Amino acid sequence: MNPVDELKEKGLVTTVERIESIAGMEPQCEGKSSWDCVLLSRRQGRPGAKQYIDLICDDFVELHGDRLYGDDQAMIGGIGTINGRAITFIGNRKGANFKENVLCNYGMSNPEGYRKALRLAKQAEKFGRPVVCFIDTPGAYPGLGAEERGIGEAIARNLKEFSILKTPILSFIIGEGGSGGALGIGVGDKLYMLENAVYSVITPEGFASILLRDPSRAQEAAEAMKMTARDLKSFNIIHDIIAEVPGGASLDPGFTAKLIKQIIVRDLDTLCNKPEENLVRYRIKKIRGIGEYKGEKTWWEPLLRVFQQTDDLK
Repeated sequence: MNPVDELKEKGLVTTVERIESIAGMEPQCEGKSSWDCVLLSRRQGRPGAKQYIDLICDDFVELHGDRLYGDDQAMIGGIGTINGRAITFIGNRKGANFKENVLCNYGMSNPEGYRKALRLAKQAEKFGRPVVCFIDTPGAYPGLGAEERGIGEAIARNLKEFSILKTPILSFIIGEGGSGGALGIGVGDKLYMLENAVYSVITPEGFASILLRDPSRAQEAAEAMKMTARDLKSFNIIHDIIAEVPGGASLDPGFTAKLIKQIIVRDLDTLCNKPEENLVRYRIKKIRGIGEYKGEKTWWEPLLRVFQQTDDLK
């Protein structure tokens, strides 16, 4: 019996209830592959930036608008306190249910979202507040309006400005870390990933469609792309992996939030005492070091095998 028939038997008759129930089902796989992590990172009900901010902060005041065009619901930002320390929080917001998903454009920000993030980051620099970013987006919004208002320029400017921001920046990938949409708030002094999060320049579906000429090979693409936390830790792209309870963070967000809070307190105690010039120097050094990989592990061989099995790419 397929999932929709099971839902009908349970009396779920509305389209919204069916969509949310199917999206929230646990992936049924043996072990945990890269594709399992992709499914868990997208799972409906997975805690987002707003939930973690509420669990971590003693209090939080949300700020709105980019002072240029409007307020993007897909990007949340504001000022919170942890143990009396004021921190600027920025994060992608997908929404907790179907209605909020639509309102927040499934976490895909327009240019005004990234400009709001930059405005808040520059404000934090001015007043000496550290910045904490929560990343959870399949990518920036690729619509016509976003292109007309300069989505590429907005992300590029964030990459430049965040890399030289004279205040500590911590970034956490809490779900999907997709493409330039994730990079727009992903430049920082330290980068962490939740155990079941993913981080890549493109989605597995996009990779399979563009490079393998077959969208149905998304699961195979996910394995070849090396996009999980364990892969990126082995390449020294992220600093560490944050554990989740078995089954994903949605089962016990408080457990994961406690670990994130401990990391924030520990790292900011160290980074806030460093000279501004040193922060920028080492941040740029870290960024330039990404992609330099030394070791005997031939991690690229599975990717080459995928290409060799695709007629158009041989």
